[in-house]
Amino acid sequence: MDRDLQVDTDQLGRFSRALDRSLTSLSEARGALEHVRADQLGTKELDEACDGFQRRWKYGAEQLNGRIRSVNDGVRLSHQGYVQVNRAIAAAFKAVYVGDPRA
Repeated sequence: MDRDLQVDTDQLGRFSRALDRSLTSLSEARGALEHVRADQLGTKELDEACDGFQRRWKYGAEQLNGRIRSVNDGVRLSHQGYVQVNRAIAAAFKAVYVGDPRA
């Protein structure tokens, strides 16, 4: 029997939860970096480099956060859709074969 499409809905759910955790980790990392002030680190050059890094990291992290959210929205919708289809198929088979001893 050929299988053109096979979806592991449990794996999709785990992937979505992993994306949620990555967003939390990214947020926590940004929060930790915000508490470090460049003027606490040392030389003027190091302080300026740290300030520049903080600005770039904030922008990059915000962009990454938005993209992860978009992917996660799609994964979550796909997961929900496949679960609903599987339930509908199971219900249809059950309705067809209930009470039929030959089934």
